[in-house]
Amino acid sequence: FMVLGVGVLFVVRIYTSSQALLFGVVEPAVESLNFGALLVSVLLIIRSLFRAGRFTLDVYPSQSVLQGSVTVLLAGIYLLIVGLFAKVVGYLGGDSSFALKAFFVLVAVVALAIVLQSDRAQLLLRRFVSRNFQRPLYDYRTVWRKFTEGTASRVEPADLSRALVRLMAEMFQALSVTLWIMDAKKQTFVMSASTSVSEASGSAGPLAGDAATVETYFRAHPEPVDFEELATPWAEALRQWHPSVFPQGGHRVCVPLLGRGELLGVITLGDRVAGAAFSVQDFDMLKCVGDHAAANLFNVQLSQKLLQAKELEAFQTMATFFVHDLKNAASTLKLMLQNLPDHFDDPEFRADALRGTAKTVNHIDHLIGRLSSLRHELKIQASPTDLNEVAGQVVASLELGSGVRLTKALEPLPVLTIDREQITKVVTNLVINAIEASPKLSPVHVSTRRSNDWAVLAVTDAGSGMSEAFMNQSLFKPFQTTKKSGLGIGMFQSKLIVEAHSGRISVVSRPGKGTTFEISLPVPKS
Repeated sequence: FMVLGVGVLFVVRIYTSSQALLFGVVEPAVESLNFGALLVSVLLIIRSLFRAGRFTLDVYPSQSVLQGSVTVLLAGIYLLIVGLFAKVVGYLGGDSSFALKAFFVLVAVVALAIVLQSDRAQLLLRRFVSRNFQRPLYDYRTVWRKFTEGTASRVEPADLSRALVRLMAEMFQALSVTLWIMDAKKQTFVMSASTSVSEASGSAGPLAGDAATVETYFRAHPEPVDFEELATPWAEALRQWHPSVFPQGGHRVCVPLLGRGELLGVITLGDRVAGAAFSVQDFDMLKCVGDHAAANLFNVQLSQKLLQAKELEAFQTMATFFVHDLKNAASTLKLMLQNLPDHFDDPEFRADALRGTAKTVNHIDHLIGRLSSLRHELKIQASPTDLNEVAGQVVASLELGSGVRLTKALEPLPVLTIDREQITKVVTNLVINAIEASPKLSPVHVSTRRSNDWAVLAVTDAGSGMSEAFMNQSLFKPFQTTKKSGLGIGMFQSKLIVEAHSGRISVVSRPGKGTTFEISLPVPKS
């Protein structure tokens, strides 16, 4: 009904318009015919809408009909122009220049026909016809969904490359599909995946020395190209590195992968089933798929760079932890050495110094042994531990030669399930920080107590203190410190360790009034 309605309207209008053009007058009967045709057409169209429920018309004229229509259109334009000139000449009262004007019109039409015979004009015409009048060869929504599902979970470049060549080979019925990736230095292309070329033959890259030329070409022409007969050196290199397997496989095509204005790689296709030529719609789909593949490839490359950066950051953080532990061990030895000249004759001091030195050396050996097994995340090996015993051992190892009055007040605590080694690091770091922040002979106090379901350890000094801005913005962040020789990692590491035990760490400090750090660890339920 829709076709009939539109057809009746056009046929009648063409007839009545031709009558008016030929006779120069419009008769009432002709106008009545127009009115009747419009009424019938509207009724037919309304019937179509009631029946289909939507205003659609699924009509796809064939290419031969459309090309014939263009020929008829050109002939009609020529006759119309000649007729208009005839009317103008008749109105002016003379026809002496009519033949000359008609000749010029004929020459112009012939020139237009010559222009339309050019390859570029024909390509533009075919694209216009294909996009607007021909039935689509591809369901773009299905293709997009298939490509998205096939590539979304690919996080490794090799997996993504294999998925892309497999999907393109299946979609375009091409037996030979190869993906070439430009290297980081943009000097050559390296084969990433292929359905026909072996990795050994493609490992050296097909376009060594021509990568810049290829990128320049595709930046200026970001469309898939038939490189079968191109005379450029890079096209010849592609033909050699992507040979045709079947003699009747048709022309080979190169699809650029452009991301953010940069050429990431190219995909070559050839050996289509039955040697079918790539049509205009094929080239449009290749462009769409190429853009989709380039976006996926660009995202994967960015993800790889981000992963490498995170791995490097994690390694640097763990290495900094290692260096910080060595620094604490060196600080312990330094305190002993500073006091050694004054107390060397004291047997008790020598015995304590030997024990402290041996303990520090063993700790350094243990750190070196763990260096080869650094991990990205902190792992806790919890066991029943007496927090008072840990605090007492730390105070005993640091009180000699510390230069401050190191005191302790340890209240009875239940046994905690904690990582003794890690908590020892935290207490050692807090006490050393307090000693380094305190003036000579000033007090540094270590205490423990129980507060409801928490075991609390506090370290208090009378040092210079910290500003509120530093505590809020920088204290527990890595590489932030108020000490000239500090690494800025101790409090960050201590916070990680305490939180890994489901505990918390807090601080109270005033500039010039000293600082108190408290760590709270959960007491196991009975």
